[in-house]
Amino acid sequence: MRLVTLRTPAGTRAGRVHGDGIVELPFDDLDALLRSGTDWRDRAGADGPRHPLDGADLAPPVRAPRKIVCLGLNYRAHILEMGRALPAHPTLFAKFARALIGPSDSIALPPESATVDWEAELGLVIGRSVRRASEAQAVAAIAGYTVANDVSMRDWQLRTDEWLQGKTFEASTPVGPALVTPDELDGDPGAPDLEISCDVDGEVLQRARTGDLLFNPGDIVAYVSTLVTLEPGDLILTGTPGGVGAGRDPKVFLRPGQTVRTTVEGLGELVNRCEEERV
Repeated sequence: MRLVTLRTPAGTRAGRVHGDGIVELPFDDLDALLRSGTDWRDRAGADGPRHPLDGADLAPPVRAPRKIVCLGLNYRAHILEMGRALPAHPTLFAKFARALIGPSDSIALPPESATVDWEAELGLVIGRSVRRASEAQAVAAIAGYTVANDVSMRDWQLRTDEWLQGKTFEASTPVGPALVTPDELDGDPGAPDLEISCDVDGEVLQRARTGDLLFNPGDIVAYVSTLVTLEPGDLILTGTPGGVGAGRDPKVFLRPGQTVRTTVEGLGELVNRCEEERV
């Protein structure tokens, strides 16, 4: 299944992509669907009003995750690009829900930062509560995968050794367009090997495969669930490959008017225009 959160004149609604349309589901968003019980997949198959997929105004698949956990330094090529050693354990940081935007929303470039960078990422969403998950339990807890871009304000990120301040500026992190259940993808559901890329104004700046992840999605869910119970609707971003602006010589960063396209094979794409934040 491919599941979305659709914006309508009456508010947001959860939906299931069917052909060239969206079947509206009786939930305000995917957050509510995933939290409705372990049999949420059955409810996701319900019938309902139809909306055209073409031109649909989509919100992030999960609008208000209780937790957004992110990984840094998780693609071998990117770690080497940044001049670091391969870590023995996942490097974790967090975001807040107000950072999230939809797959075609504008990325807000804040006036406080001149070094806004792109970071294409494979995202995953939790579908059932897990704590101290085994490998099998971790994979079973993944509701599905999505596309994300962990847009980063590098000057703020590097003010201290803690990264959060450069990672959670409001309206900076596009996610979507859909939540794609693992059965829609080929290969290992806990470690999909998909092409991931990012281009800015048509110039491809990142291209890799998620098979280059140092810690795969199943590993990440098991690790994070050791620290805290992961709940339905929680969002995890798994890290970015090489090719970011901060790793280039000379360094390159996003400017107003540019368009960022983030693609993951089998999941879809985000197309986001960069605009100066109005303050």
